[in-house]
Formats: sequence, C-alpha cells, structure tokens
Amino acid sequence: MLTALDHVNLHTDKPDALAQWYENILGLERGPRPNFSIPGIWLYLNDQPVVHVVKVDQPPERAAVSLEHFAFRAEGMAAFEATLKQHDLQFERVDLTEIDVDIVQYNLRDPMGTHIHVDFKPSLEAEMVE
Repeated sequence: MLTALDHVNLHTDKPDALAQWYENILGLERGPRPNFSIPGIWLYLNDQPVVHVVKVDQPPERAAVSLEHFAFRAEGMAAFEATLKQHDLQFERVDLTEIDVDIVQYNLRDPMGTHIHVDFKPSLEAEMVE
C-alpha cells in the first residue's frame, strides 16, 4: 500500500499499542532498532524504518506538539478504506480530483491523536484495476 516516507518520531507511554496500530492499519512491520538508552520500536516500510516510536513515562501534551500531520503515498485505496471501516476508525476522505489534482486523501488519527493522511492517485488505482 504505502510507497514513500523517510521517518517520523513519535513519543508515547504505550509504545507496543501504538506500534500495533501502525501495523494493523497502515501495514508497517517491526524491525531492527539500535540499542539506544531509551526504549522504543522502529516500524518499517519495506527496508526503511519510517516510524520511530519512543517510550516516554507520560503521554505528551498535544498542545506542546507543533506537528500538524504527516502523510504517506499509497496504493490500494479500496482495500485501505475497507481496513479503516473494519477497524471502525473515523476518517475523512478528501477528493482533490475536484480541483484537477490527482489525489484522494484519507485523513485519520492514530491512538495518540496524531493526524495522518494517506494519499492515493486515482489514475494509478484505475490502471491497477484494468
């Protein structure tokens, strides 16, 4: 599904639960992580660790975070929407093709409240079906 991102670093007091969400919803996989002094989990897209989950003692305050969102490019829009519905997740679908931009965005929030959008190119989706 996902095709590109370097990485983001997320702090949480529940690293396993947050990592599991990214595995179940976005299809990322746990992988090797250096032996840092602070515990955490690296989640991989193919061979790239794209989400770094770091354990903190208390959940971070949302007001102190300047990150508004991060985004993934993806393939398999129908399957992704089905996954969101299967997990009963709230999301907003924004169709930018209405303004001649070949993108449909799915906006959602992870368990910590981080805004993520997953972008699909409808023109590529149509080619995949043919």
